[in-house]
Formats: sequence, C-alpha cells, structure tokens
Amino acid sequence: MDNQLRYQASSDSAALSAKSPKEGAGWRDFITVTKPGIIRSNLIAAFAGYWVASGWDVQYGRLILTLLGTMLVMASACVFNNYFDRDLDMKMERTRERGLPTGRLKPKTVLIYAIGLGIAGLAVLFTFCGMLAGIFGIVGMFVYVVVYTLWLKRTSTWSTSVGAISGAMPPVIGYVAVSGSVDLGAWLLFAMLFLWQPPHFWALGIRRKEEYRAAGFPLLPVVKGTRRTKFQMIPYVALLLPIPVLMYVYDYAGIFYLVISTGLSLAWLYLTLKGFKAKDDDAWAKQNFFFSINYLTVSLIVLVLNTIHG
Repeated sequence: MDNQLRYQASSDSAALSAKSPKEGAGWRDFITVTKPGIIRSNLIAAFAGYWVASGWDVQYGRLILTLLGTMLVMASACVFNNYFDRDLDMKMERTRERGLPTGRLKPKTVLIYAIGLGIAGLAVLFTFCGMLAGIFGIVGMFVYVVVYTLWLKRTSTWSTSVGAISGAMPPVIGYVAVSGSVDLGAWLLFAMLFLWQPPHFWALGIRRKEEYRAAGFPLLPVVKGTRRTKFQMIPYVALLLPIPVLMYVYDYAGIFYLVISTGLSLAWLYLTLKGFKAKDDDAWAKQNFFFSINYLTVSLIVLVLNTIHG
C-alpha cells in the first residue's frame, strides 16, 4: 500500500512538472523564494528588540544595519528551505506554483542564492552588530535549515515547536545588537515569539490538514487530529500572559503595553478555548490564525511605542 501511494505521488508530481510552465525566472520568483511575509513580520520583531534594548536612545545607523543583516539571514534560511522542500512543494496546492516546483528557478541557482544571502547577512551582523548578534543569526539559520527543514519537518510532530526557536531569534538579534548581553529582556522577547508560533502555525495546519497529509508532512493536526491540536495550543497561548506583566514589572515597557498585550492574550486564550465548541473547525481555525497575526503585530507596535526610556 505504501509503495502504491509513493508511486502515485511520484506520478502526480511528474505529471504536474510536465504541465508546468518552463519560462525563465523573473525577479518576483527571486523575491517569493525568500518568503517576504515571514521576513516582514520578523523584521518588526527585530526592530522591537532593538528598540526595547535602546530605551529610545537609538543609533539609527546601527539599527538599519541590524535589520539588514537580520533580513539577509532570514532570507537565506527561507531560500534554503525552499531548495530542500522543492519535491514536497510540488504536492501542495499553495506551493506548487512557486519558482522551483514549476522549473522557472533552477535548483543550483537557488542554492547559490541561499549561500550568498547567508554569507552577506552574517558578515553584516558580525561586522556591525556584534558577536552575539552574529551567533544568534547562525543559531536561527541552523535550527531552521538543518533541524527543522532537513530533519523534524519530515519526521516528527515536534517540528513546529522546535522550529519556533529559529523564529524567535530576530528580536533577540535586535536586542543583543544594542545590549551586547543576554539578559531578562532578551529572554522575554524570545519567549514571546517562541510561544506565539506553534498555535499560530497549528491554526493554519488545521485549515490545510489534507494538503499537509497529501504532501507527507507529519504535522500535529495530521498525525494527532484536530482536537488534540486544540489542546496543544492552550499552554502556548496561556504562557504568553506573564510576558507583559514581567515586561512591566522589570521596566522594559509601560502600563499601556501591560493592559493591551494582556487583553490580547486573554482574548486569544478565550478564542482558543472556544474551539472546543466550534461547529466549523475550518472557520474557527481561520479566525484563530488571523487573530494571531494581529495579536503579534499590535503587541510589538505597542511595545515599541510604550518602551520605557533608558
């Protein structure tokens, strides 16, 4: 049975490749392969980390270089991810029209692109942003490319939780570029981004469960089911509640951040718990997914605006 499924998947991929357009790659393909949506949200987080550590006493030249280095490192990791996942991307509706699955981008070109972006990004971080910023850049790349993409994504339901380590690196990079040390502020920023990612991604996973199943990804909703995934989301969302409290108590942020971020965390927890009574899991997951995006965006913006002056 397994051999038949593998043969069918292989045949489907070959047929899809045969029908895919082979025209040359455009500049949009080179941008798309860096996953600009991921970069955009993580740059906001890196900016917030830098701003909190600066306490409004911002060196804007260093800030720009920190964001540039972080962007290049993240882009490199995402391009590596696309390079190694090109076979699996052919099997998913939302990814099969990307440059690599369609053949518009050649694997060798993408690999060189990923290496070049990574070298450039790490050079910027190590040269202009400090040793710790460069080290955390390497950690983020290693976890995302090696631990997540090449290992856990294809073998374990733990891929989302462990992979969240890489997604939590941007605010830490921004923070240590200013502080030069890993203190409570860095850990709180790490915790915020780390805890946010699994429930955010699992909400998407519930909506796209059958696509991930067809592609062979052992995502939690695929392996354990939707109900188990809902239970798994609860501790991550609940553990976000102490973060604004600690940010306020230890003078990283003011009362407005405490009130707004706590309110958003409570609202997200309520929405997550509400999933157990949802009659339409897809509609609930969609609502949860989009709320999570707004949760992070608003929390980071308020954190920046209400950062305590140093």
